[in-house]
Amino acid sequence: MAFQTIFKRYELKYMLTQSQKEKVIDAMKPYMSLDKYGRTVIRNLYFDTDTYLLIRRSIEKPAYKEKLRVRSYSRATPDSTVFVELKKKHKHIVYKRRISLACKEAEEWLSKDAHTRKNTQISEEIDYFLQFYGSLHPTVFLSYEREAFYADDGSDFRVTFDDNILCRQEDLSLESEVYGTSILPKDRVLMEIKCSGGIPLWMTEVLSREKIYKTSFSKYGEAYRRLIFPQTHLMNSYNMLEVNTNA
Repeated sequence: MAFQTIFKRYELKYMLTQSQKEKVIDAMKPYMSLDKYGRTVIRNLYFDTDTYLLIRRSIEKPAYKEKLRVRSYSRATPDSTVFVELKKKHKHIVYKRRISLACKEAEEWLSKDAHTRKNTQISEEIDYFLQFYGSLHPTVFLSYEREAFYADDGSDFRVTFDDNILCRQEDLSLESEVYGTSILPKDRVLMEIKCSGGIPLWMTEVLSREKIYKTSFSKYGEAYRRLIFPQTHLMNSYNMLEVNTNA
């Protein structure tokens, strides 16, 4: 099966109530359809350095940022297909390049135990990324339930709805069960509009009518704030106390 490997688009995020989601879906019905997978559970492993350099840079909202993750669209097995994704954002435009591999091969490649058998421009870019940052390893498992809609007119306009967003720092495997700490506000849904050009008039009308406004929400960034930063802050405070006690 052929998979899209290169993406260049805007990704706009909105935090919705369940009622607002229903209103948006009603407005979408004449123009969009639910994709063939229906409601899916997406699993992600995010890679970072020991000091969480990538996510710390990202939440500072620089003009350019980048991340590396591995994604599966179901509970993985060693032989099932996963996607190694290099995602960059520059001046509000998202550039995503990905390669599909068997889960076991992806794990061996990213852990530097063996190189992938797919020698492509994208694999070379990921190799450079791994070499540049040196000590990348899985830091967060992040999952969510998604409904994805595509435009009936054949354009690249897409809308996704994510809820039940969970994260954890243990059991970092795409072959594991879904569980963890919820990072989405109660009774909220994260909607993402993905497009290479403008938003259709019918969508801007429903957004305006329902008072739905663009927001900034990074799943990995929120996981960092909820799970990682409190632990590192506590550890730094403990280390400072140890130094002062021993001085």
